[in-house]
Amino acid sequence: MKKFIFSLVALCTVMTLNAQTDKRLKGVEKELNAILEVTKAPGFAVAVVEGQKVLYAKGFGYSDYENKIPTDANTLYAIGSSTKAFTSAILGQLRQEEKLSFEDSPIKHIPDLRFYNDEMNNGIIIKDLMSHRTGLPRHDFSWYLFPTDSRDSLMMRIAHQEPFTGVRKQWYYNNFMFLAQGVIAEKITGKPWEENIEERFFKPLGMNRSNTRIQEMKESSNAALGYELKKDSIISKMDYYDIAAMSPAGSINSSVNDMSKWLRTWINNGKNGDAQILPEAYLNEAISSQMVVGSGLPEKEFPDMHMSNYGYGWFLSSYRGHYRVEHGGNIDGFSANVAFFPTDSLGIVVLTNQNGSAVPSLVRNTVADRFLKEGKTNWADDFKARQEKAKKEEAEAKANESSNNISGTKPSHILQQYTGKYANPGYGEFRIDNRNDSLIAIFKLNNYYLKHRHYDVFEPFEIEETGIDTTATGPLRFNFGTNDGGDISDLKMKVEGALQDPIVFKHTPTTIEVDKTTLDSYVGNYELAGMELKVYIKNEDTLYLFVPGQPEYELLATAKHKFSFKILEGFKIEFLEGENGAINEVNVIQPNGTFKASRK
Repeated sequence: MKKFIFSLVALCTVMTLNAQTDKRLKGVEKELNAILEVTKAPGFAVAVVEGQKVLYAKGFGYSDYENKIPTDANTLYAIGSSTKAFTSAILGQLRQEEKLSFEDSPIKHIPDLRFYNDEMNNGIIIKDLMSHRTGLPRHDFSWYLFPTDSRDSLMMRIAHQEPFTGVRKQWYYNNFMFLAQGVIAEKITGKPWEENIEERFFKPLGMNRSNTRIQEMKESSNAALGYELKKDSIISKMDYYDIAAMSPAGSINSSVNDMSKWLRTWINNGKNGDAQILPEAYLNEAISSQMVVGSGLPEKEFPDMHMSNYGYGWFLSSYRGHYRVEHGGNIDGFSANVAFFPTDSLGIVVLTNQNGSAVPSLVRNTVADRFLKEGKTNWADDFKARQEKAKKEEAEAKANESSNNISGTKPSHILQQYTGKYANPGYGEFRIDNRNDSLIAIFKLNNYYLKHRHYDVFEPFEIEETGIDTTATGPLRFNFGTNDGGDISDLKMKVEGALQDPIVFKHTPTTIEVDKTTLDSYVGNYELAGMELKVYIKNEDTLYLFVPGQPEYELLATAKHKFSFKILEGFKIEFLEGENGAINEVNVIQPNGTFKASRK
């Protein structure tokens, strides 16, 4: 133990000395602290690799903001989609072992896999999965709102997910295709993706603190908590998001010390010392352009930053005229960037516990400027200026915005008839309940209050521990549809922006079956304040209530002895069971109160 402690201290000392003696890093901490301040991030960590050496590794700010626990180079962060390069690299190794070809159809290795149409089934090859060129858009709500621990279940959803273009016609990011790569490796090796990652990369590279499961993150010492920035100033804690079966697309948790070992392997032609971890042929292919992402035109202020292509799990671009390979990562409460410049033998990894953060790119660019010597930008000031410009434009747009909300409309049905299960085979199933005369959408991890917007369109607002913030409006709408009989039949959500049509979730109403004997027990006349109410059955299995001077009301069974009025909002009936089991009383629940009627 003493030897281990001494080694750790020695390592930290070397890093500190390197940072102090390398003139290129002189004064860098002032700039990095400025980024921490301007972004209002809880904390971040950064490591710099050159050739075989780790020149710098340090944490800034806090891993636990509430308790002011400092972060350091060994603090664990979720790296999100920076995981993707690991997943594709497994296939690179398997190709070297002659266990697959990138020209193979993925169906060859996953016989049950099916895509949306024959063009995709017959045309997609493994290389398309690795470079985001299958024609599928993201369909991210399918796994994010409907998580599952079953990879088979997730894979079955792919058959129902519509493409937006043809195979290899356009680049579009898709997490499901990296899930598929992980499953291909599982089928070939007979081992879970997590085990493949640990055995093929973590152990041989000495990434001893890294893991692939959120439970391991929770149980680890020195693990960062995730945060988001609310209303431009409030640092608010976020729960860890368990990516579950989608883990091959983004579930690794690591530190900058561990990730520096991964970067060093890529910089040194796939080697870790004398061991060839990554096949050199694969490495060169992975960091070469396999698909054009976009035009990548330079901005006026930065004419030497351009190109936007994709390899295998890596984005490719030109930064100040230097070839850059990088991939970001974002998952609830965390952001990451892992980057290297192959011709400069330079690698930079930045991990932060801020959701959707600019910190990784700002820190990466700040450090890169010092090593590439092609010019320097004050990236903290640039970020601040861009933020102020964006806020100004947002305020102007909001001032000129005309609401498309149509006033004076109301839902076509009582709220109870919107309740039930909603399902789509390419996504999953959720439920809508009527709680205290409000519609609540219930997903596996989150609940949403549905605020009526107009007609049969509702707007979702997440229900948090602190309440519901209905000022935080977003673009998502729940649009209910009806069938020819006038019943609620489906719900449309525009959850995939690349598609013209919304995703349709079929409705199964929330009702309970009531046997004939129980229905008969309700039948009779009840007296309420001198007025006689009649309860009777029509069409053999439908209960009705008649109030003198009013139309008859059909009743919908919602729970034991409880019914809602089919056409009246806020009106309910509850039959009361006596000590002998007989029904002799009924509560009539109205918006203005509850009234008890007794059987005559």
